[in-house]
Amino acid sequence: MSQVISTQPAPVHSASTSAPETSVEVFAVYGVEPEIQAYAMAKYSRSSLSMKESLREITLQKAEKFLNTFYFQYGHRSIADLAHIALAVERLSLLAAIVLVDEQRWDGQERSTRYQDFRKSGYYTPSFPSDASTRLFHETIQTLFTTYENVSQRTFEYLAGITPRPAEMKPDAYERTLRARAFDISRYLLPLATNTSLGQIVNARTLETQVAHLLSQPHKEVRDLGALLKQAALSPAYNANEESLRSLVAEIRAVSPEIADRAERELMRQVRVAPTLVKYADPNRYEIETRRDLEQAAAELMHGAAIEPAPLVDLIDDLIDSDSRKNDARAPDALEIELATTLLYGACHYSYRQLRNAVAAAGEARRREFVDLGLRHRGQHDELLRPFFAGQRFCFDILMDIGGFRDMHRHRRCVQIMQHFTTAHGFETPPEVEAAGVRADYESAMNRAAATVQKLSQPGDLEPADLEPADKEARQNAQYAIPLAFRKRTLFKMDFAEAVYISELRTTPAGHASYRNVAYAMYEAVAAKYPALAKYFRVHDVREPVDLLKR
Repeated sequence: MSQVISTQPAPVHSASTSAPETSVEVFAVYGVEPEIQAYAMAKYSRSSLSMKESLREITLQKAEKFLNTFYFQYGHRSIADLAHIALAVERLSLLAAIVLVDEQRWDGQERSTRYQDFRKSGYYTPSFPSDASTRLFHETIQTLFTTYENVSQRTFEYLAGITPRPAEMKPDAYERTLRARAFDISRYLLPLATNTSLGQIVNARTLETQVAHLLSQPHKEVRDLGALLKQAALSPAYNANEESLRSLVAEIRAVSPEIADRAERELMRQVRVAPTLVKYADPNRYEIETRRDLEQAAAELMHGAAIEPAPLVDLIDDLIDSDSRKNDARAPDALEIELATTLLYGACHYSYRQLRNAVAAAGEARRREFVDLGLRHRGQHDELLRPFFAGQRFCFDILMDIGGFRDMHRHRRCVQIMQHFTTAHGFETPPEVEAAGVRADYESAMNRAAATVQKLSQPGDLEPADLEPADKEARQNAQYAIPLAFRKRTLFKMDFAEAVYISELRTTPAGHASYRNVAYAMYEAVAAKYPALAKYFRVHDVREPVDLLKR
C-alpha cells in the first residue's frame, strides 16, 4: 500500500499586487515498492495522470510489463534511475568492499576503522592450491591481528601519556577519543581479508551496473558478492516491521478471522525491490576481455622495466602543457596519448608519468592500437570504460597507503582509475609506532605479510597473460594478506573546484594523517603550478601541531 504526505502550497505574492494561490502541489511518497515508484514517475512522460492516480492504477504486473518493454526492449535506462534500493552488505572483506564502492553514483556508509575495534571482525579466507598455502595464509593473518591489538593498546598508552585529560572532559570521552587516534595508527596492520560491513542506497540502474561489474572481477569473493546482490534484488526483502505487524494481525484475528486474513495479505505480503530491473545483470564480457588485453599490452610495452620512484602526489598537467605546445591546445595527439596511457595505467603498477613516456615513445600507430583495445570488445549496450572519461585539467597520480586511499576513494565527483593491490611499492610506517616502542613488531608483521604475498602468488616467472587459471586465482587471492599500510597507486582526474574541495576537506586537523598529507600535497602542486590560484584554497597546514582531543 502507498501513502502520500501532502503539504499545502503557500500563497505567492508579487512585489506590487496580490496574486492567487499557486496551483503547484508538492508531496512526498511513502510505502511504494521501488519498481512501482519508478513506473509511476516514468508515466509522467507518457500520461496526463497525477502521481496519486498513477499509483492507484498500477499493479506489480503492469509495472513488470512496462519495464520489460521500455527498459529492456527500447533501452530507456533512465527509468531505472527512479527506483532507489537500500541494501545491507555484511561480513565482506575490505578488498571486496573497495571494489563494491568503486562506483561514481554510489551512496552508503561502511564500518569505520577509526571508531571500531576490528580484532573481532573475523576475516575472509580465499582458496589456495595446497593446505600448506592455506596454513601460511592463516598464520600470517593471525600475526597481523595480534600485532594490531598490541599496537592499538601500546599506542593508546603512549598518546595518553603525552596528552593529559582536561578537567572539563569526561574520562569515557577522553578514552574514546584517544582510542580512535590509536586505531588511526593500528589500522595500518589490518589485512585486506578483514571483514567489514556496509549499507548502500543506489538506484536500480546503478545496481545493475554494479552487479555486472562485480560479476566480472578476478576475485571469486567479489564475483560471489555480485551474485548475492542480484539475488537480494530479486528475493523477498527484509521487513523491519514484520514482528509488530504479525502481532497486529494476531490481535485482529482474535476479533475477526476474515478481516485478519485480508490484513495478513495486505500487510505481510513479500516485497521484491527490483525483480525486473536487475534480473538480466550478467558478467560484462567487454570489461573482462578488455582487462585481459590491456594487461598483456602493458606488459609488452614496458618489457619488465623497473618501476621508477614517484612522489606521493604527482600533478600531471605539465605533460598536458607539453603536448599542447607541440600541437594546438588540447590537440588530438594529446587526448590520444591520455586515453592510451589511462587505459594501460589500470593494467599495471607503473606511474602515469613513466607509462605516458613509454606510450608517447611508442609512436602514433601503437598508441592508436592501445585505444582500439579499449573499444574492441564493446557491445551494443556497453557504456565506455572509465579510462575514456578523459580531458580533465587536473590529473593527480597518487601513491598512498591503502587505508588512506579508502578515505580518498569517497570523492566520487572525480574520475578514479585504480591499480591492483600490490606490495611492490612498500609500506608506510607512522612515526607514532616508533614513539610507542612497537616499531620492531610493526615492521616484522609487515615484512612477514609481504613475504607471504610473494610466496602465495609465485607460480613462476611467467607474465600475467601466460598464467594458468589456477595460478591467476592464487595470485589474486594472495592480495588478501596485504595490510592497509602498503601503498597503492590511483589516478585522480578532476576539475579545479574538486581539487579545492578535496584539499580543503581532507587537510582539517581532525582527519587522518595519511590523507591530510596527500590533500596538502595536492594543494602544493596546484599552488606551485598556478601561484595566482593558491589564495583560493582554504587549507590547513599539515605541519602545524594537532590537538589529539579534537575530532
